[in-house]
Amino acid sequence: MGQAPSTPLNQCLITATGGNVAFPSDLAYKLADVHPYNLDVSVSPVAITYPNTAAQVGEVVKCAGKTNKIQARCGGHSYANYALGGGDQNTIVVDLKNFKQFSMNEDTWEATIGGGTKLADVTSKLMSAGNRAIAHGTCPDVGIGGHATMGGLGPTSRMWGSSLDHVVGMEVVTADGSVLTASETQNQDLFWAMKGAGSSFGIVTEFKFRTHPAPGSSVQYSYTFNGRPYTNHANRFKAWQKLISDPGLSQKFASQVVITELGMIISGTYFGTQAEFDALNITSVFPDHSDFNTIVFNDFAGLVGHWAEDVALNVGGSIPAPFYSKSLAFTPSTLIPEDTIDKFFKYLDDANKGTIIWFAIFDLEGGAINEVASSATAYGHRDALFYLQTYAVNLGGVTETTRNFITGMNTVITSGFPGQTLGSYAGYVDPVLPNAQQRYYGPNLGRLTTLKSQLDPHDVFHNPQSIRG
Repeated sequence: MGQAPSTPLNQCLITATGGNVAFPSDLAYKLADVHPYNLDVSVSPVAITYPNTAAQVGEVVKCAGKTNKIQARCGGHSYANYALGGGDQNTIVVDLKNFKQFSMNEDTWEATIGGGTKLADVTSKLMSAGNRAIAHGTCPDVGIGGHATMGGLGPTSRMWGSSLDHVVGMEVVTADGSVLTASETQNQDLFWAMKGAGSSFGIVTEFKFRTHPAPGSSVQYSYTFNGRPYTNHANRFKAWQKLISDPGLSQKFASQVVITELGMIISGTYFGTQAEFDALNITSVFPDHSDFNTIVFNDFAGLVGHWAEDVALNVGGSIPAPFYSKSLAFTPSTLIPEDTIDKFFKYLDDANKGTIIWFAIFDLEGGAINEVASSATAYGHRDALFYLQTYAVNLGGVTETTRNFITGMNTVITSGFPGQTLGSYAGYVDPVLPNAQQRYYGPNLGRLTTLKSQLDPHDVFHNPQSIRG
């Protein structure tokens, strides 16, 4: 694209992509081609490639040899910029922006979706092709390529499972540059590993998804609890945890708790009618709210658009910024003890945060996600009932004060589980997480390690926390 130094690697990449490649010597390389998501994590990829076909992706992978590493970028929303190498100095990036193909088989209602498609387009294309849908998250600019190969959690997941649970087949470029079909009947080990740990094993250029009829009527609800001290909100959170840990809770009920500088909001979606939602009598669980609001949607596309607006308001959506984040997974057997909840909310009152832009987000999962056997895919948290994501932004760069505040939130909670190690979600990657692979993949790490040695013996698909053989 620009005039790059003539090295064997550069020439190989130019040939592999037909010249669709950017190098550090190119004008505006950092701004136009690298554009990291987390501005607090420095990255220096050796090249950004823009292949047009799976065969070209394979040729790029072959260029890496035994010296360089490969990572794919779809939406580029890795919290530690792992799609750009995450600080590694030898990463070649395969940008999948040219892989946005789509088709629908109206006999099976299976959708073929390109690995570079963003979630907003996944929704619109599925809706246009017979009013169909799959489970996925709420940020419209997240790419399906990473989302559906590490989990893919969202409001409909309690009803339908995660995004990766919808994948019935995929076209994958493997470590030797081959283009393979992976499914329950073809290349089964590769298929298993890609459904949870994809960035360590290959690049998906095309997915096949089973789909559902899009939901009809749904109710978006929110209960607002304004102000401080945060300790006033502790009992409300306990009530939420009791509500969502009821095994009989409807899988149509999605929920999250968002704590910010302004207070606490409990919100979510009920996939049903207003009358069905009212029959749950959720308001009796939170009788002392500052404000209560419901919106009825009869159009799934409108509901998804509303979720996207909430993401933009809560977490900044897709705007690059310097930030730091951590996560924890909780199961029905590791609910947060009540005294630990009290300590957590007191910590929020007492801690020096170093910023006013911070969030603690508790997301309800469970339901259909938990109905899949833990060994069925590489996804490591089939027993997770809810996740905590802690997140903070410093516009001038994350300060030590803010980093300590985020770490402190996790420390207060994990202190309530002596002798236990809580898991973390690979979709909220934490570059300083100890024993990261074990925390991300849990009981599936052993098989993943074995398969890495077999399927990628030279560790071509590598980032700082990828599977090691």
